[in-house]
Formats: sequence, structure tokens, C-alpha cells
Amino acid sequence: MHLTSLWNFSRAELAAYIERALTLKAEAKAGARHQMLAGKVIGLVFEKPSTRTRVSFEAAMYALGGQVIYLPGRDTQLARNEPLKDMARVMSRYIHGLVVRTYGQEIVEELARYATVPVINALTDLHHPCQILSDIMTVVEKRGPMANLKVAWVGDGNNMANSWIQAACRLGFALTLACPEGYDPDAAILKAAQAEAVKPITLVRDPREAVREAQVINADVWASMGQEAEAEARIRVFQPYQVNSALLRQADPEAIVLHCLPAHRGEEITDEVLEGPQSAAWDQAENKMHIHKAILERHLL
Repeated sequence: MHLTSLWNFSRAELAAYIERALTLKAEAKAGARHQMLAGKVIGLVFEKPSTRTRVSFEAAMYALGGQVIYLPGRDTQLARNEPLKDMARVMSRYIHGLVVRTYGQEIVEELARYATVPVINALTDLHHPCQILSDIMTVVEKRGPMANLKVAWVGDGNNMANSWIQAACRLGFALTLACPEGYDPDAAILKAAQAEAVKPITLVRDPREAVREAQVINADVWASMGQEAEAEARIRVFQPYQVNSALLRQADPEAIVLHCLPAHRGEEITDEVLEGPQSAAWDQAENKMHIHKAILERHLL
């Protein structure tokens, strides 16, 4: 079974990842030594480098008794134009799962089509499913069941926003996204989710409207990897979308602030908010490792 996006999973299946990750976290903190993936090997195929995603997947796999082979994009056939279907079939003979962090969603989809081992999407330009699961795990820890909450997304309608939209549809919570014109989430993803959602999934332009009465506020960088040439222009466009103390005052007084990191302090979020009592960014970062344990366990066993 592959994990290429959240869209392919039911509400119960997504909730099961969260529940299992919370259990594994509690057991590890109580001193349990998990070994259910002993003898298993995963390959991390990363065209896009990442500190947190790499270390959290490696730490998760080692904590479950397994082994990891790290393959930066330049060291794989992705850099040499070998057909993806060939790479998928060969790698399936060597390892028990592929964790892929790349640019195009089509790369993950084609690897999944031909691989005979699970393919897990660790990020594409369209989706970031594992990150959103760890974010939701953090929210559940801090604020309880998602169905009772209003979540706000402030900033670029990027891969994170797309996966939050799918999560809102599947898990049944209200989501309001504030994005500047021209930087909306994927239109097809938004339309499909809105058609099935039981709670409103809304796109607005005013960040104050998005965060009003929200219990969860999301921030992310304004220029993602591969968009460096647009950084200066994006700073000008996104300045009104900064998550700062003034914006935070529009939300629920006990709202938590999420940021998947790395953060550009003074751009999408102020240092005061990121370091403040309502920031959950550090627990959120830790929870990547625990949700990755739950994902690897489910897909590799």
C-alpha cells in the first residue's frame, strides 16, 4: 500500500495513523524498545534535501529496529534519466519501502505504479501528506479532536495547503485559507474537497478573516525550495500575511500556531510568535518522527 497523498485514505485510516503515533510516542517515552521492523530496509530517495524530514524518517526507522539507505537525487538514476519504472522495479528487489522527496507528483505516482514495495511521499510540489499528519497529531495532543476545531492557513497555497485541504475533507474539520490572489491552492484539489466536505473549506484574501475564532493557525515559508528566484517579489506580496501578534489576537485566545520549519523569522512569522507560548512548532517537529514510525509500521508490515 502506497502513501502518495491523503486523498486515497478514509477518515478512519487517517485517524488510525494519528492514534498509533500517539501510542508509539507514549510507549517510547515510557522506555519501550520497539523492534517490529527488524530486518526491514527503506530507501530515502531525496531529490529535495531536508534536515528534519531525513533525520525524522531515519530516527523513526532505527527506533523500530530497521535500517536506512539514504540516496540523494544526484546519486540515483533520477539524475541520469533512467525510466522511473525501471528504477522502481529494481529498487523493489533490494529494499522493503521507498520514501521519496522530489519535485513532481508524477514522479511519486509512477514509482508507485511500478514498485512492488510501498512508496511513501515525503514531499512533492503538490502534496506533503506526512507533514500534515504530524501537524494534525500535534493539534490533537494540544486541542483535542479535529472535528471540533477551526483551522486557518495563512500564506502561500502550496503543497502544505493542498494537503491540509484534503485532510479537512477527510477528517471533517473547518478550514479557512487566506492566500493572496495568484497564489491559490490547486484548484482541482480545492473543488473536489469542497464537494465532499462536511465542514466549510473556504478560500479568502484577508488573513484576519481566516484566523477569526480559529484554534489552529498555520504558517509556512513564502518561497519554497525551487522558488528562490521569486523570493523578493513574494516578500512584497505576502507581507500582509505575516503571522504576528496583531494577527494572533484575532484568533481564539488559546489558539496554537504551527510552522513546519525552517522558519524565516521576520517574514512569514515573527520571532515573538514562534518563540511565544502559543507556538507548537517544536512539538510539531518532534512529532514528525512519531508519525513516521506509525506510517512505516503500517506500510512495511
